[in-house]
Amino acid sequence: MQISDLPYPDPGVPDTRSGPRFLVWLGRGQIGGQLKSLAWGLVHFSGIAGLPYAVGLGVDAVVDRDTNRLLLVGGLLVVLGVAISVGDAMLHRTAVTNWITAAARVQQLLARRTAELGSALTRRVAAGEVVAVSTSDVEKIGWFVEAVSRFLAAVFAVVLVCVGLMFYAPELGVVVAIGVPVVALAALPLLPRATQRADVQRDKAGKATELASDTVAGLRVLRGIGGEELFLGRYREASQEVRTAAVHSARMWALISAIQVLLPGALMITVVWYGAALVLDGRIAVGELVAAFSAVATLLYPLRHFEEIAMAYSFSRPSAQRAAHVLSLTRTDAAGEGPGSAGTAQAPAPGGDLYDPGTGLLAPAGRFTAVVCGDPDLAGRLAERLGGHPVDDEAAGDGDEPSVLLGGVALDDLALDTARTLVLVQDKDPVLLSGTLRELFEVPASGAVEARDALEAAQCADVLDALLQSAPDGVLDAMDARITERGRSLSGGQRQRLALARSLVTDPEVLVLDEPTSAVDSHTEARIADGVAALRAGRTTVVMASSPLLLDRADRVVLIHDGAVAAVGTHRELLRDEPLYRAVVTRETEEEQRLARRELDRLEEALTEIEESA
Repeated sequence: MQISDLPYPDPGVPDTRSGPRFLVWLGRGQIGGQLKSLAWGLVHFSGIAGLPYAVGLGVDAVVDRDTNRLLLVGGLLVVLGVAISVGDAMLHRTAVTNWITAAARVQQLLARRTAELGSALTRRVAAGEVVAVSTSDVEKIGWFVEAVSRFLAAVFAVVLVCVGLMFYAPELGVVVAIGVPVVALAALPLLPRATQRADVQRDKAGKATELASDTVAGLRVLRGIGGEELFLGRYREASQEVRTAAVHSARMWALISAIQVLLPGALMITVVWYGAALVLDGRIAVGELVAAFSAVATLLYPLRHFEEIAMAYSFSRPSAQRAAHVLSLTRTDAAGEGPGSAGTAQAPAPGGDLYDPGTGLLAPAGRFTAVVCGDPDLAGRLAERLGGHPVDDEAAGDGDEPSVLLGGVALDDLALDTARTLVLVQDKDPVLLSGTLRELFEVPASGAVEARDALEAAQCADVLDALLQSAPDGVLDAMDARITERGRSLSGGQRQRLALARSLVTDPEVLVLDEPTSAVDSHTEARIADGVAALRAGRTTVVMASSPLLLDRADRVVLIHDGAVAAVGTHRELLRDEPLYRAVVTRETEEEQRLARRELDRLEEALTEIEESA
């Protein structure tokens, strides 16, 4: 795989059982690139390994005044120089290619899994964790994949130098052969502690990132309540914790680096001291001493790759574990089902009822159904379930609840694209992507609903005027006006109405809306309720709401209490007959309900007395 061939047509199915298994799977998928990198690494490091012997032969030729042999040594040095230069350039090229292609594969996998899980992903993994996995963790994983081939080539060079010295200068070769493994493995006992400190730093950095993203997302609200300094102080504290953890981690890696410098230096001093004694005794030639000294000096370069692979693995293993955790999340929660288990069922015939066996909620086909939950979090989880999306494990209980049915067919058994075409869920915090308003409405849709009609139903006339006023000169159509990132230039109610209009344009068979009018005024809310009911006539619509204005326009209202259907009827029927419903919708306390009942009883008694006296 070359960089020009990216993205992958199919990034494959990763092994997510553990971080190391994921790294192995990733490496197996790049065998060709790893072999190319290893081949060029062998060329590069072989040239480096041959330099000490060439220098030693050159010194011997000078001492023996052998011109022909000196010329041969010169030619050999030229060949070794070319091998080092070309090998280094191609090694860098192929290694970086491995890095980029590995990172691209992981990013593709993460993007696909994010698209599959949708908003449910952040219910199961913190937002800061998702950001860290898709950025810094991907880089660390790519770093390890890139470092493997260079490390293997460095191992070959070290072995080649040691074996060569055993034949060229056996007395010194034994010293080098004993010292090199000690130098290479000396830092291993420190790696667990260094990895632990690096994990602490990474966790704190993830929390700081999550705090920063939450602060930015709620900046408008923070300014409104004067909470900017409070959150700035919290982020400053989190940032200082990250800095302290980074310094703590860097000290351990600095110690490892110091060991990698100190021990090779001690080995070099030992070789020179012992070699000089052997030269004085006449047991080896000066050229052999020079060759041994050069060999040890040359080993400093490949030995650095031992430290690098240790660091790369220490950083990439937890990163790969986190990536594997995200990639292991599936759309279904049933035991034994994997990411490829869904998608075997045929799409149901149009006009089927939507039914949730977990709560007993039934949304008849073609009707406007409103759902009232006393717990807003329960309403959000129920909306996700109705769309066939997974929910967090804690909220879902043991995960054995059956799938939601549409026309008698389980949504979890449908292909993901099919399920999302049939049932669209708009959560209570929809996201508006930057771009023109026209681009915002370029979404998969049936084509039966025009953008203008959807904007009119969602009461977006003032939003269009505001966008047109803020648009640059020359923009005459509000549809060509640009929306800033996440719609930050708009108010909460304006963003909510644009998101509602976008959902209406898609015209799915079933539309699930979670508090679609929570940020608008009562007058606008009433008109939105009428517009949605008219535009969605004959289509199944489910709205999670507690607003009397919306509930009064619904064909039927379902009250959910303690995770199950408690009552069904129209808004006015439930308001009259169900105290629990009345408490949720009117926000009455138990004391207020008791007083209202007492006052009602008094009125009935008074009416009875009047009738009797008459």
